[in-house]
Amino acid sequence: MSSASPSQKPDITLSLNLSSPSPSPNDGLKPQERSVELIQLLLTCANHASSGNLRHADTCLRRISELASVSGDSMERLAARFASALAARLVKRWPGLYKALNNGGLGLAMSGEQVIHIIDLGSGDPKLWAPFIRGVANGPDGPPRLKFTFVGLSKEAQERLQGRLVKEAKTLNIMQIEFNIVNAKLRELTLDMLKVNSDEAIALTSILGLHALLAEDDRVDARFGLHNNNDKKINQVKECKRMTEFLEMIRSIRPKVVLLVEQESDHNSTRLADRFVEGLHFYSALFDWIDVKFSGFSCTDRTRLEEMFGQEIEDIVAGEGLEREERHERYVKWAFRFTKAGFRPVRLWYETMDEAREMVEGCRLGGFKVLSQKGSLMICWHERPIYAVSAWTCFGS
Repeated sequence: MSSASPSQKPDITLSLNLSSPSPSPNDGLKPQERSVELIQLLLTCANHASSGNLRHADTCLRRISELASVSGDSMERLAARFASALAARLVKRWPGLYKALNNGGLGLAMSGEQVIHIIDLGSGDPKLWAPFIRGVANGPDGPPRLKFTFVGLSKEAQERLQGRLVKEAKTLNIMQIEFNIVNAKLRELTLDMLKVNSDEAIALTSILGLHALLAEDDRVDARFGLHNNNDKKINQVKECKRMTEFLEMIRSIRPKVVLLVEQESDHNSTRLADRFVEGLHFYSALFDWIDVKFSGFSCTDRTRLEEMFGQEIEDIVAGEGLEREERHERYVKWAFRFTKAGFRPVRLWYETMDEAREMVEGCRLGGFKVLSQKGSLMICWHERPIYAVSAWTCFGS
């Protein structure tokens, strides 16, 4: 599959045109009328954001920007904050990443199975699962029976997601589709909640969320001096009881594949100086991308996105102990944890790397590229790894 030509628009883009002039008192709307319209726009935008429809969500955001203001009345200020959060949610759904995951990856691993159980740890995004359903619909023995377990979704998100996936399944003549909604945080997840059956081929996915399990009441190293490059402690993998227990639980259900996406950086040190320097390197690459992608947009638009990353930075720098959940680790450390727990890596994209690369580059994420490194798929910004995608299965499988 070739990348999009200059005259073609990719299926999904990250362009969020939030640029607009400041709200005008002469817009013809009374305060109450403006409030009503803002509420309607926010609800509509949330629906589009949930379904992954960036273009329709973008239209709503542009209109919200015309009516809302962080310096306006209470409803305008509230709408501005909710619009900011929705914009951040949309940008966090990296289109190139999902295209790479679906292209020759998870669908290929589960093809031919008659009963498929997908366990989604928190993404709940139809942009990932609708293409997956299309990919497994034409099995050699007919359409499979599908079961989705979604962890940590709101009731509204659950209903919208179920409706979208049921509709997709019916168009493909998949009549057996089941949902198991787990209203619990990842740290609270137990084996019973997953409702696993012995006849199921299981695939588990975690996208930018598993690192939260590394949060623990660890000791704060107050020294601000930097580690010597030869200090072996900087590369040590910290023991984490909750993570060990979680991986052991997952291994006990013997998934056919575990798909992991994590930030390719190391923000899990007890030393503030180490987290601080790592954070500067990692987020400087993301802010460089923002400069390129949002060139020509207003400062307000750029701020909305940067606030999202700013919250992560604040967690990394200001948080300690259990309250610090942005504990990103590099792929080599995740590989150590998974291998120790009884998993081995699977190269899902080995034969489709060129197509996966074209998928990401076809989304016109200028400067982003896909590289295969150390058994993982790296999403890079100008050669700088930002996200690591890896797949695992149990030893003996």
